[in-house]
Amino acid sequence: MPLNDLMAAVSTQVLAAADRISTLRAAARLLACREAAEDRIFQSLCEREGVGSTAIGHGIAIPHGRSATLERPRGALLRLVQPVDFGGDEPVDLVFAMAVPAHYTHQHLMLLSELAEMFSDSGIRAALREAADETALKQILDDPQRVHSA
Repeated sequence: MPLNDLMAAVSTQVLAAADRISTLRAAARLLACREAAEDRIFQSLCEREGVGSTAIGHGIAIPHGRSATLERPRGALLRLVQPVDFGGDEPVDLVFAMAVPAHYTHQHLMLLSELAEMFSDSGIRAALREAADETALKQILDDPQRVHSA
């Protein structure tokens, strides 16, 4: 199912980040509906990272958190110019951050499962890494099946 059907908004950014914290800060900025929510989303992402790394392998991390300010999930894909240490076995260059409403439980897990499945596809990972810009990243997320028909 396309991410746009599952989330209120999905943003993309090519980012020169120095480390995991600056990556999470940029993700929170993209995820926040309004400026006041940015710090709370950032804190939620950091708290989850404190429990354990959200790196899933293949240079991918899926940091996620909850926010009482959201009514529907929001996502942000960041392609990092230089990989950063996310506490996993290898540096990360693709980060899909997600913030969900505070009351989401089962839906949260289902979204994480959908994302993990999408990122398990080596063709999609390669296409995201080769995408020219944010617009191209968004097109891949909007229609990941197109990667295999191109």
